[in-house]
Amino acid sequence: MSAHVSAPAVDGDDGPSFERTGGDSLLARVQHALHRYPALSPALVLGVAFVVFTIFGKGHFARPGNIGTVLQQTAVVGSLAIGQTLIILTAGIDLSVGTAMVFTHLVVAKLAAQSGVPGPLAILIGFLVGIAAGALNGGLVTRVKLPPFIVTLGTLNVFTALALLYSHAQTIDGDSMPSILHWTGNLVKIGSFKITTGVLLVLAMYAVFSFILGNTAWGRHVYAVGDDREAARLAGIDVTRVLLSVYMVAGLLYGIGAWVQLGRAPSASANAATDVNLDTITAVVIGGTSLFGGRGVLWGSLLGALIVTVFRNGLSLAEVDQNYRTLAVGVLVIVAVAIDQWIRRLRK
Repeated sequence: MSAHVSAPAVDGDDGPSFERTGGDSLLARVQHALHRYPALSPALVLGVAFVVFTIFGKGHFARPGNIGTVLQQTAVVGSLAIGQTLIILTAGIDLSVGTAMVFTHLVVAKLAAQSGVPGPLAILIGFLVGIAAGALNGGLVTRVKLPPFIVTLGTLNVFTALALLYSHAQTIDGDSMPSILHWTGNLVKIGSFKITTGVLLVLAMYAVFSFILGNTAWGRHVYAVGDDREAARLAGIDVTRVLLSVYMVAGLLYGIGAWVQLGRAPSASANAATDVNLDTITAVVIGGTSLFGGRGVLWGSLLGALIVTVFRNGLSLAEVDQNYRTLAVGVLVIVAVAIDQWIRRLRK
């Protein structure tokens, strides 16, 4: 008889659930709740931040116009954070996410604006470029057996160089692009509240991939591989195939993120979204996904992306110095990782 090891059970899309250990103290119950519901802590942080900045933002923060601006500013990081979450759930990491997106959006822009390629076809090619970027990362991780950190640190520079070489370090004017490339920047007005179609697209992406992670065999395999790769292998899961598919799906999401970026900016440039690489990791970590893999929920990453944007926007409205805004985000990351380490003690 062959050995059979059950993969960790998934409760909804909250990742593997484990039996509670320790006493029945209030602290133990809080620890268990945060473990079972990874999105709980970022939701609380976002709620507190909203109240604080509403009070200290001189009446500007809670205005519908500003809330719409915050959502629009979150769209690009939020879209890329879906792919980053999938990879981190497998105990990997992608440092090249932003540069892959930038290279992809330059390919789409240049094909449509300068090579006469129809807009829809250029976008489709962009998706394929994103998938190819993910396949490169995934192939090096799964076939060459290199650590994800080293692989994506290398491809970060590769994609940066490709973006500069492909565009000749020149900005591509948005006026020369077909309108469909800017479709994700179209405004949807609800009274004084304004969001873009890109925001709606990102929300739809979260809904789809949350369902996939929580209700399909592939989603359960992603959690299982991140939780314990050897146990997943013994349970009959093709670990190599799962990992490669995760990187390729993430690449597709980077291609969609490139389309969202084209709607956000009036032009395409190799210098676009310079902070997005670290911002996606920050969003995922603050959102409750464990850097050690196997635990997390996708909606938490959206909350994490919102927290980063809300802190920067709220501190700006409160006229806090830029250096202190950066400091605040850094402290948030450290606290989030410390909380993750504390929660993981449930498994010991």
